[in-house]
Amino acid sequence: MRPLWLAGGFYIICFVALGILQTGAELVGGPAVSNTREILFQWLSLASVVFATWIMLRKVEKLPWSSVGLDRASLNPPAVLGGAALGAFTIGIASLLLLAGHMLRIDRTIGGSWWGQAEHSALALLPAAFFEELFIRGYLFSVLRRFAGWRAALVVTSVVFGLLHLGNPGADAESILAVIVAGFFLGAILLATRSLYAAGAAHFAWNWVMAGALHIAVSGIASRDVDYRMVETGPDWLTGGPWGPEGGLAAVALMFVAIFYLYGRYLRGMEWKA
Repeated sequence: MRPLWLAGGFYIICFVALGILQTGAELVGGPAVSNTREILFQWLSLASVVFATWIMLRKVEKLPWSSVGLDRASLNPPAVLGGAALGAFTIGIASLLLLAGHMLRIDRTIGGSWWGQAEHSALALLPAAFFEELFIRGYLFSVLRRFAGWRAALVVTSVVFGLLHLGNPGADAESILAVIVAGFFLGAILLATRSLYAAGAAHFAWNWVMAGALHIAVSGIASRDVDYRMVETGPDWLTGGPWGPEGGLAAVALMFVAIFYLYGRYLRGMEWKA
């Protein structure tokens, strides 16, 4: 029962901390908060999960940051940049292949600042990506790995990651299965690099390529289409349909290639000790 108590305590602290931070921000910021509510919520969510991780890891269990892949050694540029490249290239290549095969097309939209949209996407997606990694593949992954092994941690967190997207617009069985595969993909990066920073960088780069560069939906959530947008024209099972390319077979196939590569090169027979 100890893993359940630890995971439960972690999530209780997350939600209580987020409630306190949101209330404080609204009291201090007043009406001005409404203009930046989307981005502010993402950063407050990240702050709450960092706080909960610190409490449970350092104060309750008294474990080092390395047990969740957040120590100083984990913040090494090759691992972080490699994770970002893997995330960007996987979804980028899948999308370009669909475009080359006339399964996606580019439509012109209203004019605007591409750089402004790219910056807005980065400010919202960066904390969101690292929040999700800390929320699923941070302390929870660490607890499961230490009590049940890294394979069980990878399976459980990937399934939970997929199920948490059930409330997204247009979610269906295919899209949720694709997100579960994405959970294995990100978990494999974490295990291969032992760096949650690398997994977060991969997650952020993946989402930014879709929303910031391609102007296409991310997990069913529409992007802001400044100047142009990507529109799916092929079958939904291949392109992901309204969910975006990450929900289609093209992206899933490339994720499997990356997972098998990481497993074959780094993960077979590995042990990760706190």
